[in-house]
Amino acid sequence: MEAPLERIRLSQTAREQLIKLKRLTKIEQWNILCRWGFCRSLAEPSIPSPVPLPADSNLEITWRVFGGEIGDILIVALKQRCEKDGLGTERETLASQFRLHLHRGIGYLAGDQNIKKIEDLVGMVVADKYS
Repeated sequence: MEAPLERIRLSQTAREQLIKLKRLTKIEQWNILCRWGFCRSLAEPSIPSPVPLPADSNLEITWRVFGGEIGDILIVALKQRCEKDGLGTERETLASQFRLHLHRGIGYLAGDQNIKKIEDLVGMVVADKYS
């Protein structure tokens, strides 16, 4: 399945938020934290605000690294969300919405005062599933 973009360069703000999350959760891989952030944003019912996102950090990952073994599932989830939001699934739209969801989700995770360790990330998902 074709990825919405080949390379993902994050903003300096997102990089700093990921550093904080790495410190708290002890998850060392950027891509895993980015997946958590992306999925966290997809779970939010509102559409991300179309704010400009600078690619001003030195943190860049490829889609293949970001998605890993679940890359196709993440593409399908993004397309489904774009359809639900009435945005269509053109490649440019997918790329834009991906970046917005990724940055929003990282911000949500970094700003969540309840996340102090990896178990808190897992607990967030388990709590949603059973509530």
